[in-house]
Amino acid sequence: MARRKPRVRTFEADILDLAHDGRGIAKINGKTVFVHGALPGEHVTLTVYRKKRSFDEAITDSVHTASPQRVAPVCAAFGVCGGCAMQHLSDADQRSHKRTQLEHDLQKIGGVAPHSWLPDLAAEPWHYRRRGRLGVKQVIGKGRVLVGFRERRSSYIADMASCPILAHPVDALITPLSDLIGSLSVADKVPQIEIAVGDEVTALVFRHLQAMSEQDLNTLQTFAREWNVDVYLQPGGPASVVPLGEVRELSYHLPQFDVEIGFQPLDFLQVNTELNRRMISHVIGNAALRPGDHVLDLFCGLGNFTLPLARCADVVVGVEGDDNLVTRARANAVRNGLENVEFHVGNLFTPEVQWPWLNKAYDVVFIDPPRAGAQEILPFVAKTGPRMIAYVSCHPATLARDAAILVNDFGYRLSKCGIMDMFPHTAHV
Repeated sequence: MARRKPRVRTFEADILDLAHDGRGIAKINGKTVFVHGALPGEHVTLTVYRKKRSFDEAITDSVHTASPQRVAPVCAAFGVCGGCAMQHLSDADQRSHKRTQLEHDLQKIGGVAPHSWLPDLAAEPWHYRRRGRLGVKQVIGKGRVLVGFRERRSSYIADMASCPILAHPVDALITPLSDLIGSLSVADKVPQIEIAVGDEVTALVFRHLQAMSEQDLNTLQTFAREWNVDVYLQPGGPASVVPLGEVRELSYHLPQFDVEIGFQPLDFLQVNTELNRRMISHVIGNAALRPGDHVLDLFCGLGNFTLPLARCADVVVGVEGDDNLVTRARANAVRNGLENVEFHVGNLFTPEVQWPWLNKAYDVVFIDPPRAGAQEILPFVAKTGPRMIAYVSCHPATLARDAAILVNDFGYRLSKCGIMDMFPHTAHV
C-alpha cells in the first residue's frame, strides 16, 4: 500500500485584506485564511496551524514582498505575546484600519452612516497602558518565573523582559518582578499581578493562592521601597484586596477641567491617560452644552465624564451599576467641590421604570457602556427627551447596533462619528 502523502501546510499566498483583528486575509484553493503578521499587498510564505470548516488560521513564516505600511515592531515579544496585534503596521495605518472597520460595522450591522466624520483622536502610542493584568508562572524548565501577558495562541505566559505599551514605571518592572516572585516561598502560588498607575503613585496587586510567610512580606516591602510602588495582597476575590503596609492614594488629574479623580487599584478606568484627557475634552466639546443644561451620564464609573460635565452644565446625574464605584464617584465630587452632581446605583442592563432619576427630562445624555453596549436602556433614554446623545463605545459592532436603534426607532440622526485610538498596537478601538 502506498504511503499517504503528508498534508501540505506551508503555502505562498498574496494578502488581500486586513481582518478586524489585525490579521491578513488570503485565499488558498478558494478558502479564506487568516494570517497573523501579514499585511494587505504582501506576498508571504505562511504555515496553517488550525483548520476549520469555513476558514483556516496561519502564521507568517517570511515576507517576500513587503507592504509600504509595514514597520519594524518595537517589542521583541511581538508575534508571540498576545498583548499587541499590529505593531508591524504604522500608527497612521492602524488608525485608518480601525476607522474602516467602524465604517464597515455601521453600514453592515446598523445600516447607518454619519453625516460627517470627526478627525481621528490619538496620543503617544507607547507607554500608555496604566491598568492591566500580568500573568505569572514559575517555569521549572527555564529555571525562573515568567511575568507578562499571555501568548497569542495559548494560555502560556510570553517570555518578555519589558513591555513598551505599559506605563512608566511598570514597563521596566517585568524582570525585577520575575526575580522578586522567584525569591518567594510561594513562587508557584502567585498566578497574576494587577497593575494600576496613577499620576503620582503606582500600585501592584499580588494574587496569591497560599498564605505568604513573614519573610515573603518583608521581601515585598523591600521591593516596594526600592521601586517606589505600593503593594497590595489579594488572597481571594476582588473584595479580599488589602494593602501591605501604608499606601498612598491613587488618582489622576484632568487639568482642563480642574478635576482630580481618586480610585482603587482594581477599579475600572480608561487605560490611556493622555487619550482619556483628550477624549473627555473632545466629546464634551462636540456635545455643545448650553447654559442651564441638565445632563445624564450613564455607565459613569468613577465620574470620568460626570465630574468634568459638572463644570460645564447646570445639573449632572451619573448612573453606574457598581455600588463601590458610585461610592467613590460621590467622594470625588466632594473632593472637587462639585455640588451640582448626583450619583445613583442602577443596573442599566435591567432598567427599572420606577427609578426617580429616569423619570426626568435631560437635555444631553452621555453613554459610555462596556462592550455589550446599551441596547436595554436606549428606550428609556429616548423618553427623557434629550436633544443630543453622546455615545462612547469600545466595540464598534454594538455601537452600530445601538445607533440603528436610535436612528430607526427613535428618530435620531447620526450626526458625527470618529475613532479614538485608546489602545494603540491592538485591534481594539
